[in-house]
Amino acid sequence: SHIYKKNHDVTKTWRGKTEQLLRVDDHDFTMRPAFGGPAIPVGVDVQVESLDSISEVDMDFTMTLYLRHYWRDERLSFPSTTNKSMTFDGRLVKKIWVPDVFFVHSKRSFIHDTTTDNIMLRVFPDGHVLYSMRITVTAMCNMDFSRFPLDSQTCSLELESYAYTDEDLMLYWKNGNESLKTDEKISLSQFLIQKFHTTSRLAFYSSTGWYNRLYINFTLRRHIFFFLLQTYFPATLMVMLSWVSFWIDRRAVPARVSLGITTVLTMSTIITGVNASMPRVSYIKAVDVYLWVSFVFVFLSVLEYAAVNYLTTVQERKERKLRERFPCTCGISHSKTMMLDGNYSESDANSLAGYTRNQMVPEEQKQEKMVVHLAMSNESNSSRKRGLKGHVGLRIIQNTHAIDKYSRLIFPGTYIFFNLIYWSVFS
Repeated sequence: SHIYKKNHDVTKTWRGKTEQLLRVDDHDFTMRPAFGGPAIPVGVDVQVESLDSISEVDMDFTMTLYLRHYWRDERLSFPSTTNKSMTFDGRLVKKIWVPDVFFVHSKRSFIHDTTTDNIMLRVFPDGHVLYSMRITVTAMCNMDFSRFPLDSQTCSLELESYAYTDEDLMLYWKNGNESLKTDEKISLSQFLIQKFHTTSRLAFYSSTGWYNRLYINFTLRRHIFFFLLQTYFPATLMVMLSWVSFWIDRRAVPARVSLGITTVLTMSTIITGVNASMPRVSYIKAVDVYLWVSFVFVFLSVLEYAAVNYLTTVQERKERKLRERFPCTCGISHSKTMMLDGNYSESDANSLAGYTRNQMVPEEQKQEKMVVHLAMSNESNSSRKRGLKGHVGLRIIQNTHAIDKYSRLIFPGTYIFFNLIYWSVFS
C-alpha cells in the first residue's frame, strides 16, 4: 500500500494531456509541413535485419529491414522543461502527417504486426520527428545469368515518395553511406554478400514530374562449390565414363552400345535438372556451355563406335568375298588357316586337323586381327587334346580399330583443353 501511494499512476495525471501538448486537433495534418513553402527535407536511414532469400526463377529478393524517417513538423512542437521526447506507437501515426515513402519495383511488402504494429513515433519538443517501422519487402532484381553459376549479382531496393515531387519533399540519406547498417550475422546459403552501399538520384515520370529516389545497393557473389558437386563433377565423370568404350572390344556390341546410351541419357538428365531451377532466359549461360559441350563429347563417343562397327562390317565383307574367291591357302598342302576373333571352344579346335604354324596370311587380314595358329597331327582325339595344350601357338594382334586408338588420345586431350579455356574465361 505504501509503495502504491509513492509510485502513483502517471497516466491518470496525464489523461488527455497528450493531445493538448501536441495540439493534434488544432491543425490540418492532411497537408505537409510548411505547405506552400520550400520542399521539406526528410532524412532516411535503414538497418537491414536479414536478407531472407534470393530467387533466380522469379528474379527477386526478400529483405527485412528497419526503415526510419527524420523530419521536422512545427505543428508537433510542445513546451518542455526537460527537453525530453515523447514516444508513441502506431495509433498516433494515423492522426498526423508522415512521408508517403514506397518501394519501387516491389512485389510484396508488409509491416510486421505481431504482437502489435511494429511502428514507433518519437516526437521532440522542437518538432523533430523520428518515424520507424519494421518491414519485409520482396522486390524485383534484374539478374544477368550469362556467367551462371560463376556470376555476381547486384540488386537494389529503391525508395521514393509516391505523391510528393522534389518541389514538395526532398528525400536524402541522413548520414550518407553511414545511413545503411547491416547485421553482421546476415548470410545466404548460395551467395556471399560482398558489400552494401547507398546512392540517390532523380526519377522522372512524364505525367507527374521529378521525384527523389534512394537506392540500397548490395552485391552478391555466388558460391561455386555447390554447383561443382551437383553439376560439373557429374558431367565430367559422365564424359570420362564414355571414354571407357574405346578400351572395350569392338565385337562387344551390347557393352559398348549400352554404355554409350547410358551416358547420353545421364547427361540429358543433368541438363534438364539444371534448367528446371533457372528462368527461361533467351541467352546462353556459362553452365549451358559446359554441359552441352560435355553432351557433345558423350554423343561423339557413341558415333565413334558406330563408325568403328560400320568399318569393321565393311572389312569383313571384303574378307568373306576374298575367301570365297580363293578357297585354298595359296596351294600349300595339308595346311589350313582358321581366323578367330579371340573366342573359340575346345570342341572347335578338336574338329580341326592338320594345322601348321606356317601360314600365308593375306595383307588385308594382318591389320587388327587376332590370328590363332594351331598345329596338330592327325591322331586320335586324346592326342589332339594333348597337342592343343602343348603345341598351340598364339599370336595376338590388337583387336581394336585404328579409330579407337586415335580416340583414346584425341577425346581426353580435347576435353582437357576445353576445360582450361572454360575455367580461364569464366572464373
